[in-house]
Amino acid sequence: MNAGLASDANPEASVHFGEHVTVDGYDGNPAALNDQGLIRSSLTELCAILGMRALAEPLVVRAPDNRGKDPGGWSGCLLIAESHLAIHTFPRRRFLSADVYTCKNNLDCDSVVAFFRTSFQLGEIEQHFIRRGLRYPRHDIA
Repeated sequence: MNAGLASDANPEASVHFGEHVTVDGYDGNPAALNDQGLIRSSLTELCAILGMRALAEPLVVRAPDNRGKDPGGWSGCLLIAESHLAIHTFPRRRFLSADVYTCKNNLDCDSVVAFFRTSFQLGEIEQHFIRRGLRYPRHDIA
């Protein structure tokens, strides 16, 4: 076993700083993916659902076409006391890429995925879960 990796078999080793879930959604509703207000309200709503604390209002900006694989869309971010929430949409590709990163543990990934699936009417979903800070000093974790 890699010394830096947590193991579910060893409860002591499963202590970690935070959790990061990434969601890539395909076949989404182009109108929803192109709705600045929906992106903004989704960041605020997800923050509340997860019991997190916003540090500022969400920032949502139009991301221009880069004349490459990215045809433009919206990028939104909400800084939270526990880290950040981010949404990037690509309406012409019917694609969403989102990150939920928190220093809280026991993140309910199924709820996060369901939230994005419903909000943006996504078809297929790819999700990844990462434990962050596996070597974070244990004496600092409550």
